[in-house]
Amino acid sequence: MKVYVEPDLCISCGLCINTCPAVFDWGDDDKAEAIVDEVPSNVEEEAKEAVENCPTDAIKEE
Repeated sequence: MKVYVEPDLCISCGLCINTCPAVFDWGDDDKAEAIVDEVPSNVEEEAKEAVENCPTDAIKEE
C-alpha cells in the first residue's frame, strides 16, 4: 500500500499524524506528508483509518 497527501487539499489538522505517525509527519510547508514510500504492513490499518478520516480527502492511495 502506498499513500500520499495532496498539499493543496491538506488543512494541517494533524489527524493523520496522530492516527499513524509511522507514515505521516509535518512537511516543510506545515502540511502533512507521507514519510514512507510503502506503508509497513504492521501499520496498514492505521494508515487506512487516516485515509478514511481525513476531513478534506487529501490523503490518496496509490
